[in-house]
Amino acid sequence: MAATRTLAFDAILMDLQMPVQDGYQATAEIRQWEVAQQRPRLPILALTADAFEEDRQHCAAIGMDDFLTKPIAQNALEAALTRWLPVADGHS
Repeated sequence: MAATRTLAFDAILMDLQMPVQDGYQATAEIRQWEVAQQRPRLPILALTADAFEEDRQHCAAIGMDDFLTKPIAQNALEAALTRWLPVADGHS
């Protein structure tokens, strides 16, 4: 969570089950910080082995933008990133 305050990211791949702070709480804190600092909304993509609809709904309610299940298929990750990241202008 602290990294989002000091580093620039295009998106966050948020694991829901982390040892110190779960992805739900981390996402809630990021969203609160974005509002307080009047920052643009950063796309947050949930990563989880829990593939139930109630998990997907909980992620959306917390403020996550997309939901990917583990193991992550490359085409699913690419599709999600394409939905949330601006199209590259061809300049590197």
